[in-house]
Amino acid sequence: MSLVDDIGKRLQPLEPSTLQITDNSALHAGHKGNSGGGHFTLHITSSHFCGKSLIMRHRLIYQALTELIPHQIHALSIHAIATDEV
Repeated sequence: MSLVDDIGKRLQPLEPSTLQITDNSALHAGHKGNSGGGHFTLHITSSHFCGKSLIMRHRLIYQALTELIPHQIHALSIHAIATDEV
C-alpha cells in the first residue's frame, strides 16, 4: 500500500464525500529540516466538519494521521470543507 493510500484509508472514519491527496514530496526533496517524511496537500469535504471551526477540523485530521507524523508525513497542507459549505 502506498503512503497516499494509507492516508486515504486513515481518513475514512471522517466519511469524506470528496478526498484528494497530492504527494508534493519531489518538490521538496533535500530541503533543510526534512527528516525524510513526505509533503502532501489534502482536499477533503466531510459532514463531520459541519459546525466545527477550522482548528477543530484540522485536529480531526491530525488525530486520524497521528501515527504517520512526523516520520512518514513531514508537511501537510489541509483544505477541509464541511458539506454544508459546498
